[in-house]
Amino acid sequence: MELIIVIGAAAVGVLIGWLVCRSSDPPPVGESPPRRPTIDHRQILDMVHGGVVVYGSEGDEVYRNVQAAALSRTHSGVLIDEAVERHVGRARGGADTTEVLDFYGPPRQTVSVSCRRLPDGGVVAFINDVTERRRIDTMRTDFVANISHELKTPVGAIAVLADALADEDDPEVMARMVTRMVAEAERAARTIDDLLELSEIELNSERDRLPLDPVHLLHAASDRLRQAAEQRGITIEIDDTDPSLMVAGDPRQLSSALGNLVDNAVKYSEDGARVRLRARSHDSWVELVVADDGVGIPERDLERIFERFYRVDKARSRGTGGTGLGLAIVRHVATNHGGDVLVHSTEGEGSTFVLRLPGVPRTDRAAADSETTDVDGTANDTPEPPIHNAQQVSST
Repeated sequence: MELIIVIGAAAVGVLIGWLVCRSSDPPPVGESPPRRPTIDHRQILDMVHGGVVVYGSEGDEVYRNVQAAALSRTHSGVLIDEAVERHVGRARGGADTTEVLDFYGPPRQTVSVSCRRLPDGGVVAFINDVTERRRIDTMRTDFVANISHELKTPVGAIAVLADALADEDDPEVMARMVTRMVAEAERAARTIDDLLELSEIELNSERDRLPLDPVHLLHAASDRLRQAAEQRGITIEIDDTDPSLMVAGDPRQLSSALGNLVDNAVKYSEDGARVRLRARSHDSWVELVVADDGVGIPERDLERIFERFYRVDKARSRGTGGTGLGLAIVRHVATNHGGDVLVHSTEGEGSTFVLRLPGVPRTDRAAADSETTDVDGTANDTPEPPIHNAQQVSST
């Protein structure tokens, strides 16, 4: 066996040596060596993601790639070019320079400008739009800070209450402390539950889609919030809905998304107000609408309300028990289903959220007519309840 291995290794070595010698042999007499392909470096630079501008040794612009040319035609282009010229002068003196420019728009934009000196005395400038990178870094930093705060606050309160409880003998005071400890523990549990739910939604974006009736989804969401609405005299109304509407999706995820939207509408409405739900069609989309006449959202906050832990009014959110994760869950559910979530809000007048989902062709509805799907994903043979105009789901 060892002899066979030695013979095989020797054969492979001979073959490799022959190939190497053959590749190093000069071409036959009268035959020109193979020509290397010509490479246009400008085409390569045009494929670079960021902008590239090359300057000669005298400071004159020699080349500007496509991305840099496109940036120069924007509103911020003049300021970017001024920054590039300023840094080119420094780089010609031998100093590599970098600067980050913030433009507050709209739209907001962050651009990084850096210059490097070339061996022949020229300068190459790199222009990169780092807006998305900066936004992600900010979200990551905010997320770590917020989750630390959200869990540290109730845990710290429980520790203080437990310490005080150890030295307390009055039964009435002890009962109040225990009640407060339970409330703080539930607050921490809600935050953890929402984080786990959000993580599950992100990981299970490719789950099987089931045919679902939007009316059932709206009823399920309103039923979950009925008791909270009744306690404050808030009426939840479901408008007339086209019975032919149908969506395909994960019932648990869609139930969670609609539940969060209705929950917010109830929390941020005044006592005795109305919350209106409806399903409607728009082209090939089915839109699930949740509207309220509550406090509304300031325009400056509309861009960030779908971020994790972002709160418009932190004091009110603590009072209502919100974790700041509800709208982040809604956004991820919409994305998982190939849809979108829209918001229109005026501060002091109320908000309207629209969960847009791809509609199911009517030919696919026949399979769902005989067996509808409940929000927990199980079959449900109960006939659909009649829907009337402005049906009151919870009464004053």
